[in-house]
Amino acid sequence: MTRFPVSTAFLAVTASALLSSAAWAQQSSPDYDRYGWGPHMMGWEGGWFGMIFGPIFMILVLAVVIAVAVLIVRWLGGPWHATAPHQSPTAQSPLDILKERFARGEIDKDEFEERRRILSE
Repeated sequence: MTRFPVSTAFLAVTASALLSSAAWAQQSSPDYDRYGWGPHMMGWEGGWFGMIFGPIFMILVLAVVIAVAVLIVRWLGGPWHATAPHQSPTAQSPLDILKERFARGEIDKDEFEERRRILSE
């Protein structure tokens, strides 16, 4: 008994199936136009009005995906705090500045007393 390798048997079965289907497809059928396939297939009557929905839904789905991604990032990122509005430093009186300089040791007690006396006049 002769044994054929599996690959040879597989090739033989595949070739016979393809050849028989190719021969069947070449057969001319008298009812080739039975289903009415052609430029106006499936009753669309050549109308393209429905094609606008494809891009609209594509943009809509993309917007939803982006919105969900932003919401997830915000949720995972924790609360968001806006930066505080720019506040000008509080206006200090000359006497407050003099007290700060004395506290930092930039001026001594005598100079502090003299300048405070001048400012209070």
